[in-house]
Amino acid sequence: SLVDYDFVTGELVPAAAESWEISEDATVFTFKLREGAKFHNGYPVTAKDFKFGWERIVNPNTAPDPSAISYHLGMVKGFDELLSGGAKELSGVVAKDDLTLEVTLTQAYADFIFVCMHPALCPVPTGGAAADYKTYSRAPIGNGPFKIKGEWVDDQYIQVERFDDYYGEKALLDAVDFKIYQSPENAFNDFQAGNLDFTQIPPGQISATVAQYGESVDGWTIQPGKQCLLGEESSTYYLVINNNDPVLSNKGIRTAISYAINRQAICDTVFDGTRAPADGIIPPGIAGFHEGAWETAVYNVEKAKAELAAAGFAGGEGIPTIKLSFNTGGGHENIMQLIQADLAAIGIKAELNALEWAAYLDALQAGQIQIGRLGWIADYPIADNFAYALFYSQSGDNNSKYNNPTVDAKILEARQITDTDARVKAYQDVDKLIAADVPVVPVMFYKHTRVGSQRLNDFFFGPNMIADLEKAWLTK
Repeated sequence: SLVDYDFVTGELVPAAAESWEISEDATVFTFKLREGAKFHNGYPVTAKDFKFGWERIVNPNTAPDPSAISYHLGMVKGFDELLSGGAKELSGVVAKDDLTLEVTLTQAYADFIFVCMHPALCPVPTGGAAADYKTYSRAPIGNGPFKIKGEWVDDQYIQVERFDDYYGEKALLDAVDFKIYQSPENAFNDFQAGNLDFTQIPPGQISATVAQYGESVDGWTIQPGKQCLLGEESSTYYLVINNNDPVLSNKGIRTAISYAINRQAICDTVFDGTRAPADGIIPPGIAGFHEGAWETAVYNVEKAKAELAAAGFAGGEGIPTIKLSFNTGGGHENIMQLIQADLAAIGIKAELNALEWAAYLDALQAGQIQIGRLGWIADYPIADNFAYALFYSQSGDNNSKYNNPTVDAKILEARQITDTDARVKAYQDVDKLIAADVPVVPVMFYKHTRVGSQRLNDFFFGPNMIADLEKAWLTK
């Protein structure tokens, strides 16, 4: 991508772009690319390749479908025209020369520079393999420190090897094998057997694993003897509530559900205290976070019962059985069982509904889920990535089907504020409006539950769930 983010210093840093300029009105972003940077096929990385890569994820002719994350470019001039098929290019993305990329937005959006760190907004070499979408998805040509070795094999593995012509510091590892598992338990068993160097710690095994392998000093970096990562993540686990559901469209019922959930018990019982109860949707580490942001995101059974009574459903009378849906694997059933019991304590009956991930996502997006679960990992560390993505009425990730015209307008207004402090304050005000409607129920803030092998050194796994493989190395 053009830029990257240093989670230790909290600053944007150069990546494919060595420098950038932002117009005073925050509508024009000009990037100067590094000279000499190459793709894994040896071709130079140019501004045209960024333009092609961005247009590729918006173009409706991209097979089988345009990218579901094309909305990240929604404010770029020409986005609507290209997405609808009425244009052949993103008119707001211009390659001024081989090393100069100019991006023009339809309105001010100072945080757009953070959007440019998203991995999907990478350059794609024009023509060649990239024109064959199926082939390219199996063996993409990138510009990072590792290049793909062979092809991605479904449900088995992805292999990469060091790219010696990388513009930056050369990777210390020769290669990395990513093994694909159907459950964290299976992966952890392989780790215990010495067949993996890094994996997730399954629920229920965290304390024992920390005792065996030691805890990382900063929570994100693995060193021998300090191998368990428990650092904060830029992500929130929450209940998606279908706001169009005949029962759950009632704000009083949604509020009662939020008060009924014992978040601390979930964190302690399922995750050995390595998660934190969520008292809002914006997690720690994101500008705009503050404790107690959502006053309904606390455990208070009496308030839950009072909300039900005020809504005309005292003791849960009159509320049909609600279906709690979740994707299989990852320990979500344990969480949902605790929530099911919490709801029963205020008179709301709920049944569990486990679905495979693909079917679960389809049902969510189709509005066929009453209450589900999701984890939102920040694409980039700004409040807009929560406010717009999860609650703007037209966002593809607004799975709660929440629709508040005032909130929509305030989000768009906040995006246009160029002063950083004023913009953060505006998003906090938006968050208050959203919290008052209780469209979703925050449950917990994620923390890492990962472990590395004894031979792994300087392995950094950031709050955004992306590993910095460039600096990692193995003890011989």
